[in-house]
This record gives sequence, C-alpha cells and structure tokens, in this order.
Amino acid sequence: MTMRPALSRRTASLLALILLLPAAPLRAAEVLVFAAASLKPALDTIIAAPETQAIGTIRASYAASSQLARQIEHGAPAAIFISADQDWMDHVEALGAVAAGTRVNLIGNALVLVAPAASEARVALAPGVDLISALGASGRLAIGEPNSVPAGKYAKAALISLGVWDAVSRRIVAAESVRAALTFVVRGEAPLGIVYRSDAVSEPAVRILDTFPDVTHAPIVYPMAVLESGDGAPARAFVALLRGPAAQAVFERYGFGTAPSRTATPVATQTGR
Repeated sequence: MTMRPALSRRTASLLALILLLPAAPLRAAEVLVFAAASLKPALDTIIAAPETQAIGTIRASYAASSQLARQIEHGAPAAIFISADQDWMDHVEALGAVAAGTRVNLIGNALVLVAPAASEARVALAPGVDLISALGASGRLAIGEPNSVPAGKYAKAALISLGVWDAVSRRIVAAESVRAALTFVVRGEAPLGIVYRSDAVSEPAVRILDTFPDVTHAPIVYPMAVLESGDGAPARAFVALLRGPAAQAVFERYGFGTAPSRTATPVATQTGR
C-alpha cells in the first residue's frame, strides 16, 4: 500500500510562501499613566513629544490622587502612578502595588491664592490674613476636598498655620480635584481659590494674588512609581524620560519646580477642626 506524503505539494508551497513573507510588526507598547489632575497641561505636552511617541502609546488618566489610588487598589491596569502627595503613594505602596525600587520624587510645586483675572482683590498672605473681607458677603473659597485631595489638604494646613481656618471653614467650596477648584474661580463662581502654582500658570483666566509660605504646609512633592500591574521596559523608559532634562524643562515651564528636600511638617496654630 502506498503511504500518503505527510504534506501535499500544495501545503508545502503555502508554508514556503508564508516563510518568505515579512514578519508582521509587533503591536506598539501601551502604557497607562495614572496622574494627579494638576499634571495635565505639562504631562500632555510631554506625551505629545516625539521622544515619548518613540517609546510606544502613552495614555494618561487624570483625577485626584485619592481617586486614582483607590482605582489602583481595585485592580485598575495602570503602569505608572504619579501622585500629588506622599500619603497616597504610601497607600499604594502598602498594597504591594509598586514595583520594587521604582519610587522616586519627580517634581515639586507651590501653593497659591488665585482670583479671576479681572478681579481687583489684593491679599497678602500673613498670619491672621482677612480672607473674609476679600470673599465679600457671600463669596466662597474654592479648594480641593480638604480631607482627601492633596491640594485641599495642603490648603487646610496652610490656613490653619496662618490662624484663619476657623474663620473661613464655613465659606469653603470643596472640589473633587484641584483642577475642579480652579474651574470654580475661572467661571467666577468663587472669588478666591487655593490651587497649585502650576494650575495658575496654565490658566490665563486667573491671576495669582500671593504664594503661601513654604513653612505653612508640608512640602509639595509628586512621587512617581512603576506599578507591578504594568511593569515593563516601556513603562520604565517613560519614567526615565520624565526624569530627564527635556521633560523637567517642560514641567518648569508649566510652573513646577524641583522636588524639595525639606521634610518637616509645619506646626499648626489651630486645632484644624
């Protein structure tokens, strides 16, 4: 009995043709970055740069650091987390979600009091500052939610340090993020707001009245880390790019600064109730 060949001539020809075809390109790397809302203008600029595009597809999701940390806690597939304070990065690291040895302090910022660009308000931030008069009869002070949003926590600490939290606490409008607090001022829904310097620099519809002294609040630091869920060469390459001189120059242009070395916590002059 004649044995049938293992491969017909037709099948063999098809295999040969397949081997001659050029290999299909690998799918471009995708990196999802969870970033504090205040980073959006600067980080969008960096992501659009050719150097970033060469790494792969970089996507950013912006929200309050507290919201992002909780999403990571519930399994969100982010590759990188950039928080606006150490507390929420500490939380994520305690979950075991941070890739070992990747946590660094990326940049710093300052806390400022802003008003609509057309406002004639004048305020000098000093102990006992009269913010109530600047707010008027019914005006509100826009800040991030003071118990969870980093910018709101810094704002509350600064107001406590200046001895005016008790006076203004009932006039606060608490926003879900610092960018949302900025929007209240931009729209004229709040005559004053407390935001980061970078937010004010990127928004021509507001102007800075004064900067809170560094000693009135904890250092504003943006820690960054690669997450276990998205660890890989593309994520680490983007982290390295963000720490490089070109990206740091972009951050500086948008009002950020170098990460401060000061670690002392300011002494409050009120209970902060």
